[in-house]
Amino acid sequence: MQNKGLIKVFAILFGLVSLYQLSFTFLATKVEDDAIAYAKNLHPEENVKEIAKSERKYLDSVANKKIIDLGIASYSYDDVKDKEMNLGLDLKGGINAILQISVKEVLISLSNDSKNEAFNKALAAADEAQKNSNANYLDLFFEEFEKVAGTTKLSDPSIFGTKALSEKISFDEGNLSVRETLQEEINSSIGTAFEVLRSRIDKFGVTQPSIQRIGNSGRIQIELPGARDIDRVIKLITSKAELQFWEVHTNAEVQNFFFEANAKVAELLNEKTVNEQENDTIKKDDIDALLGEESDSTKVQKNLFTYLLPNIAQSQEQVTSLVAQARVLDTATVNNLLKRKEIKSLLPNELKYVKFLWDYKSNKSDDGTAEFIGLYAIKGSRSGKANIEGDVILDAGQVFDQLNKPEVSMTMNSSGAKQWAKLTGDNTGGFVAVVLDDYVYTAPSVPGAITGGRTSISGGSMTVAEAEDISTVLKAGKLPAAARIIQAEVVGPSLGQEAIDASFISFGIAILIVLLWMILYYGKAGLYADIALIVNIIFIFGILASFNAVLTLPGIAGIILTIGMCVDANVIIFERIKEALSSKKGLKQSIEEGFSIKGALSAIIDANITTLLTGIILYVFGTGPIKGFALTLIIGILTSLFTAVFITRILIDGAVNKGANLTFNTSVSKGWFENINIQYIKKRKIAYVISGTLIIISLISIFTVGLKQGVDFKGGRSYVVRFEQSMNATEVAESLKASFGTAPEVKTYGDNNQLKITTAYKIDEEGQEVDEDVQNTLYTGLQSYLGTTTYENFKPGFEKNGAGVMSYMKVEPTIADDIKTSALYSVFGSLLIVFLYILLRFRKISYSFGAVAAVFHDVLIVLGVFSIAYNIMPFDMEIDQSFIAAILTVVGYSLNDTVIIFDRIREFTNERIGKRNVLINDAINKTLGRTINTSLTTLLVMLAIFFFGGDSIKGFMFALIVGIVVGTYSSIFVATPIMYDTTKKDDKE
Repeated sequence: MQNKGLIKVFAILFGLVSLYQLSFTFLATKVEDDAIAYAKNLHPEENVKEIAKSERKYLDSVANKKIIDLGIASYSYDDVKDKEMNLGLDLKGGINAILQISVKEVLISLSNDSKNEAFNKALAAADEAQKNSNANYLDLFFEEFEKVAGTTKLSDPSIFGTKALSEKISFDEGNLSVRETLQEEINSSIGTAFEVLRSRIDKFGVTQPSIQRIGNSGRIQIELPGARDIDRVIKLITSKAELQFWEVHTNAEVQNFFFEANAKVAELLNEKTVNEQENDTIKKDDIDALLGEESDSTKVQKNLFTYLLPNIAQSQEQVTSLVAQARVLDTATVNNLLKRKEIKSLLPNELKYVKFLWDYKSNKSDDGTAEFIGLYAIKGSRSGKANIEGDVILDAGQVFDQLNKPEVSMTMNSSGAKQWAKLTGDNTGGFVAVVLDDYVYTAPSVPGAITGGRTSISGGSMTVAEAEDISTVLKAGKLPAAARIIQAEVVGPSLGQEAIDASFISFGIAILIVLLWMILYYGKAGLYADIALIVNIIFIFGILASFNAVLTLPGIAGIILTIGMCVDANVIIFERIKEALSSKKGLKQSIEEGFSIKGALSAIIDANITTLLTGIILYVFGTGPIKGFALTLIIGILTSLFTAVFITRILIDGAVNKGANLTFNTSVSKGWFENINIQYIKKRKIAYVISGTLIIISLISIFTVGLKQGVDFKGGRSYVVRFEQSMNATEVAESLKASFGTAPEVKTYGDNNQLKITTAYKIDEEGQEVDEDVQNTLYTGLQSYLGTTTYENFKPGFEKNGAGVMSYMKVEPTIADDIKTSALYSVFGSLLIVFLYILLRFRKISYSFGAVAAVFHDVLIVLGVFSIAYNIMPFDMEIDQSFIAAILTVVGYSLNDTVIIFDRIREFTNERIGKRNVLINDAINKTLGRTINTSLTTLLVMLAIFFFGGDSIKGFMFALIVGIVVGTYSSIFVATPIMYDTTKKDDKE
């Protein structure tokens, strides 16, 4: 081998750089371990929120302190933190969310809230069409507008021909031209939203946050690894930051209305009861609309005051801006009741445009058994516009008031200062509310006109973090349209730490198995392969750390799979060397032949390229953990190729030059897989029958029993909930039936005290409050099993000492369809690319037919196994994005095996004379040792991960295990026979 010295220098330097990059991860971990120990020592009562705060304070205090000094350079904690390896959500915890910027809201804003009938009909129809379509909202809107517009054009003054758009849209302009302008405006709005969100996230304080746009779909993906206060994160990224200043009605002004409304509600309920008794004509949906589905109050529901506690003013001293209170659980019911037309008709003229808004924060009752939230009555107007809008704010920041309580100080521009002075002057002795995103943050009394353009947002229980977040969203600016979370994944830090522990155990066992096997099978040569393998692992982790790539749990599986690839390359080389030695060639000549293109290198390159193509497809179409898996697979293939071919060669050549007599076997493995003479082609019809039977069984099961689709393919919410005792999944499902209306899917997830609960309850309803409501409903339904766990401790985020949600996933049906479509594209795209590559490489279409047929065979059988077994196995067997990653990996692995055999068939066909079936049989027999050796090693590695890895990866690993077994079989008994049968008859001799 030429340039050995250069390769040695490169390998040493690359290894040192990799170890250097990895050292930052170890240093950062040590500081964080010290922070955890300090925080837990400070709070022996194990208050997880206080521990998290103290941990954060400790890290902030050492952020700029030097923790290592190398003489030529020194590093603080912040420095090493920036350079450490990034861990994904499944290892570190945190939140990954996809936000949808409302294109509909942008269109309404551009039309200046048009009342045009055709415009609003098209919007409503587009809303409905989007539920069952992957098209973007603007395209759907145009389609629906064309159906209902008649002679009306989009440039009509009542739609987009407004004064604000006059420079961009001329009167009577064609719809196609208007459409282009609107697309530009929407893209601009999405760009603005992206910048606003990025500004907010940058100020949040999470290390290594990620934010990126997803094409022109109006979707923005945000990932915050390590985030624990999930409620705070969600408020920060979904807040529109629409700040308004309103006049308010006092409790004295609305209390008479409340009394009349209370009587009217009682009357409505009595009418309902009478009607039920007489003819049972009231439907459940009507009752739900009246009472609200969310209430868990007493079943004897008599009037409005069952849910709402009015704040009665019996004297002037009791007059306040707080008009009532309600339990948090009853807010939806109160909203439903106050919106009833029978109740709204009772409003006097002075309350005609009243808007009832809730406080931004709830407070516990005196006995701590319930949470109550305040209600305010805002003085609305016909236009719906606030007295002052938030665009007058120049700056905002967190400060402390005279009592040392946190608040948000705001500075207004000159126009805002004048408006503020007038508003406060007109309401001297009254109250003014500061409203952010339709929640009242403060509604203080006004002592007199406030000049100078300064004001503040404060609250009796406002925390420093809340004040900082409010100032952050105000400074970052208002979102041009509402942003709602359409897909979210939350992993608690406890589950992340458990995944890390399980990963290390499985990774260690897998490596040990491979190292021992190689020495057992190949002796000293196997030891050299092991050294190359360890160098390969250092290279992979070093590259990941150097480029700030994210390491996920499937990513670790990808690394372990590439270990199998590295072993496979060495196995191919060693088997070729053994063949040369058995034909009486010298050791040096045999080694040269084994490492040559004519020897093993051609097969290794072909096999690695097919798997590399699969990895690239996964990376392009995948998201989150799948991308992490694909990235480590790609990196691992490239590094394993280098270490297996060059590092192993240097070690072997060095040993031979020193006089070592390498035999490439041991007393145990000597004679294995030699002198085999199986007639595969002759027995191919038996294989066809076996494969055909398995495929028929699989298809019958798929079309009758079906497949269990995951939340990311069908939409819904999925919660992993841990309890303090063993749980019965069937019993819990029945318990939750009363809360959700229908029984959710409940399955034991890992240990018997952990359940995975999946439900489609309210998944079609939009709004952040819906997510909170569903989670609250889940808590209420599980309360009898949760002991003393409070709702705050039940919610995902922070470490869990007792019962609670360990992880959570939500996917809306619209994006679920997109994910499913993307997955199908990735599978068929990879098959097409591999088909073309094999056609290009082997120059005969029969090779491509054989390889792709074997892949279809493998995929169908894996799907069949999942269809048959998902109700039997004690772990998740859902068809989701991770399963698609597993399928594509199976495709890559199966092709790897097939290409190795095809490569030998091509070699024998070109170099020998004989019947084609004989040459094919010989080729398979010659590669059988490599096929079984590699498959067995990889299978043992996968089994180690399956048994000792985390619960979340078991289904993924099971698919790989089935795929490896089936893929090994199909490369011999399916791909090759089909290639043989599809070759022209005159080619067979």
